[in-house]
Amino acid sequence: MKELPTGLQVFEKIRTSGAIYVDKTDMIHKIVSSAKMQFFISRPRRFGKTLLCWTLNALFSGKRELFEGLAISKTDWTWESYPVIHLDMSKVETDCGVDGVRETLIRQLKKIAAGFELDTGGLTTPGSILDEIIVEVSNKPGKPAAVIIDEYDSPFVEFFNKPAMAEEIRGIMRGCYSQLKANEPHLRFLFLTGISKFTKTGVFSKLNNLNDLSMDEEFGTLLGYTEEELHEYFTEHIETVAKKRKVPVDELVELVRHNYNGFCFDGIRKVYCPFSILNFLQSGEFANFWMESGSTRLIAEYMKNRSLTVEQFRGMKVSLKFARDPGDIETSPPESFLYQAGYLTLRDRIGEVFSLDYPNTEVLEAMSELVYKNMINHGGDFIDLRTPLLHALYEGKTELIIHTLNRLLAGIPYDDYVKSAEQAALYSPVKITTQEWLYRSTILAFLRGCGVLTFGEMHTNQGRSDLLVIFNGIPWIIEIKITRDNDCAAKAQEAMAQINSRQYDGPYANAKKLAIAIDEGKRVIGEWIAG
Repeated sequence: MKELPTGLQVFEKIRTSGAIYVDKTDMIHKIVSSAKMQFFISRPRRFGKTLLCWTLNALFSGKRELFEGLAISKTDWTWESYPVIHLDMSKVETDCGVDGVRETLIRQLKKIAAGFELDTGGLTTPGSILDEIIVEVSNKPGKPAAVIIDEYDSPFVEFFNKPAMAEEIRGIMRGCYSQLKANEPHLRFLFLTGISKFTKTGVFSKLNNLNDLSMDEEFGTLLGYTEEELHEYFTEHIETVAKKRKVPVDELVELVRHNYNGFCFDGIRKVYCPFSILNFLQSGEFANFWMESGSTRLIAEYMKNRSLTVEQFRGMKVSLKFARDPGDIETSPPESFLYQAGYLTLRDRIGEVFSLDYPNTEVLEAMSELVYKNMINHGGDFIDLRTPLLHALYEGKTELIIHTLNRLLAGIPYDDYVKSAEQAALYSPVKITTQEWLYRSTILAFLRGCGVLTFGEMHTNQGRSDLLVIFNGIPWIIEIKITRDNDCAAKAQEAMAQINSRQYDGPYANAKKLAIAIDEGKRVIGEWIAG
């Protein structure tokens, strides 16, 4: 059984180590053999952009032996070598602010120049050094250069919570990248990757001839693993995990799909995030690897500063124009930021309109955990709430569930989130008040953040229950009512009557029913009925 390429991002290391390489070289060949020469693609972190860049590096370096047996080896590619300028912008240090970005960028460029035995000692700006490198390396062998820039936006994306500083750093990048346009005659090939889409007014204002592959249907699966690729390359590993977990392979595959599949970049095909699926196959555990894959702290700050909730983005309609050009990541609306960061993905294209949603359970739970940690105001560790909740669900102790939810509700500054709730209620497919939406969304985020399988507005043939919770194989049907008139008992009875009359529990064997009445004045669950 071949080794998993977990933690490997350099193409040459994967190929020489004998680890699994998911062959994307048929699509790569279409790119490099095109009459077009300058390309860009945006994808979230940990999606294989760096591996793609190292693959292109090996290709233009003429390392034919590394491609033996791959799709491109069966094509008419000439295997001619070119000078390769490979710049990884994620290595630019951001801890020391603008000056640190400039200095480390210069240092990285000078290191590249030294590799070509070029003396750039008299040059003091990133743009002038890059200009010198491109011109000189293409003149030496008389061949144009292949320029590969990975994570072009990493330096200023790190400052998305500080737009003024981000713009200053963007100016440094603009001065550097402008040399790519100026030196077009010296370029054989140009490829850039990043998280954020480039804009005509951003760092590429002078580089207007890039071919954006980000939403190109032909290259929608260039990064990430398709369902077919998962089975083609990782069947033995899937079978090993299934044996370890003592479950049928089909059942495991369904769980894997539910947890890790679902990213969609072209509006058509879904893919797995390589980082998550490889770590799952390595560990055999359904952990939340997405939380480890990016700047969680920065995203948590972003969500908290804007009092954002989870449900307000689900099903949000966006245009094709938005999908292609959502704007600068640090100044655009939250849905643009979350879309580019990979927390939201495309769904349900109708004409030129898409819906946004979370790609899968893993990302939804990661977002839910971030949000409810932000919402809890009492300063305690979330484990203080998570542990008793899971215990209560496991033991079927309804009273402890209510007690834990009341502790949750008591620590949340609801007034901070009313604006988000108003917006979400406006776009909700069902009639719902702002306060009802906010309470339901809070409890929903809390449960999901605890790793509990939870659905909102779950359909039956009679209507929609507020929440469906499934834990340890037991479904819980939860209906929530809000009151300001001290009639919690009556509202709880009304909620239970609704569960029974509309038979929300009908599709589920051995379902538990829970009717909740929240006292809006006291912001606690005033009455509840279990059934």
